[in-house]
Amino acid sequence: MLTAVVIARPDHLTDAIVTGLAEAWQGGPLRWLSAGEAAEFPLAARPADFDTIRAQLLTRGIDLNLVPTATRRKKMLLADMDSTMIGQECIDELADMAGVGPRVADITARAMNGELDFEAALKERVGLLKDLPEAVIAQVLAERITYTPGGRALIATMKRDGGHAALVSGGFTAFTAAVAAHLGFDENRANTLLARDGRLTGEVGLPILGRQAKVDALDQITARLGLSDDDVIAVGDGANDLGMLNRAGFGVALHAKPSVAAECDLRIHHGDLSALLFLQGYARSEFAA
Repeated sequence: MLTAVVIARPDHLTDAIVTGLAEAWQGGPLRWLSAGEAAEFPLAARPADFDTIRAQLLTRGIDLNLVPTATRRKKMLLADMDSTMIGQECIDELADMAGVGPRVADITARAMNGELDFEAALKERVGLLKDLPEAVIAQVLAERITYTPGGRALIATMKRDGGHAALVSGGFTAFTAAVAAHLGFDENRANTLLARDGRLTGEVGLPILGRQAKVDALDQITARLGLSDDDVIAVGDGANDLGMLNRAGFGVALHAKPSVAAECDLRIHHGDLSALLFLQGYARSEFAA
């Protein structure tokens, strides 16, 4: 048995759209998860025209996904940070403060789209930050970082129900520590920016945490907690997230680069992090405060 989950921006989803879809596919009873925002209905099998309908709805600002009904509630969240839990790429913000913003942003975009080797691209970008005052990190955190809506509720709800939340980033520990503490993650992993005498050295600590390290984190944390891959919901947007997204029971491409979304069955283009709870069958009324 499958469940079709229909998600849109708040007040963008109408009863006519969801009811029409359920009737066309001979789905089961419709259940609203959040009025005007998210609804679901059961299906016996994947519809033959699913991909076509999904593409049509996407142009109307609506995300459509199919999930296995029996294994929806997950016990662990494994999340990327930059452009996922927060709205920015931290290294791009540091580069902007260092006067090399456009150059670094271009490298970041290409690396996240899978066009460049992640480790080499990270070393190149960090090298351009040499001699930037270390204090700028705190300034970026205070003045430039915004949190993706739904993140705190996602983590609080899963933890209330016994889940574990891990933030695993190809970014930097100076940021993941603060973001993890703010949102309620149980643990965080990232790369380390090296500094000397109050200034960045232009080097990153080794080994570099990239695509494989995120998979390793999934393996290590699930083994420690006695969980399986199927117990995990992972979320990310970049090419370095694909390893963990393809391994997790639910791998959600959130506002992802086109090349990344194309490789993931679960895609959210219009919703926020609340979508990860809707995919698990939570109604908004069930979210933790």
